[in-house]
Amino acid sequence: MSAFKKVAVIGTGTMGPGMGAVLERAGCETRLYDVSQAALDKAAIVLDVARGVLDRLSAPQVAGGSIRFCSDLADAVKDVDLVIEAVPEKLELKHEVFNQILKLVPAGAVLSSNTSGIPITKIAAGCDSGADRIIGMHWSNPPHLIPLIEVIPGEETSEDVTNQLMEFSESFGYSAVLEREVPGFVENRILYAILRECVELVERGIISHSDMDTCVKWGIGYKLAVIGPLELIDMAGLDIYRSVASYLNKDLSTASEVSPMITKIADQGRLGMKTKGGIYDYTDEQIAAKGAARAAKLIAVRKVLSE
Repeated sequence: MSAFKKVAVIGTGTMGPGMGAVLERAGCETRLYDVSQAALDKAAIVLDVARGVLDRLSAPQVAGGSIRFCSDLADAVKDVDLVIEAVPEKLELKHEVFNQILKLVPAGAVLSSNTSGIPITKIAAGCDSGADRIIGMHWSNPPHLIPLIEVIPGEETSEDVTNQLMEFSESFGYSAVLEREVPGFVENRILYAILRECVELVERGIISHSDMDTCVKWGIGYKLAVIGPLELIDMAGLDIYRSVASYLNKDLSTASEVSPMITKIADQGRLGMKTKGGIYDYTDEQIAAKGAARAAKLIAVRKVLSE
């Protein structure tokens, strides 16, 4: 059984409710905290959706799990074993939140951050104490659908804390991967390398944006859902990989700045689904339909990959 029975998620935002649903199902007494009552009200709706998804997945359920919404930080972290910070990606804000938490939690509580790329050592460096129990716990979005957690210890994180978090993540059926600190961590680095090449090829007129999405979904995306990238090299043969990489690597994008195409679209206020327009245009009905279809497909894929 896991050593973490009482867990506080600090910040409901995009991922908090999904993480809460997973933790509740894992048998944890879970508190979801936010400073805004409006955010908590919205989180309650998203939580019910996430619970429904876990039901459809037939995810294992441990007795004793619960969810409680909190608007008082001291109440949220009282007697907890684990804190998962999920506030916006601003280092100064994380320093402020962690220092507040450190004054309120039990001495043995593990303090994790769901940051998608801020080095854990930088977060710990702005804290008055507790560097040995501060660690990265990066979930993939949506967290109730993608069963992967990146565990990233900082320079001063204790080995015991790292082992506890790895074991806890795996205790509810998620794959935990242990990483050394690197900007963006591993998953986002790979994702952004792919996105950089995709955007440049569209920008150069090599392929349309819709054909690019089709190419990646049914080409590398389909394969990589089943075969990991290093397994893929073995499957193709290292001789083949070396031969192709010897000339292709020289031609791949090495851009260090954000694409002019993306910058231009964003500067027009077209930010994607949140503004009903980005690279594509959307109606409210399309956004809802795409969300439902995406969830159904991810559920189906996860069921198959879990067999």
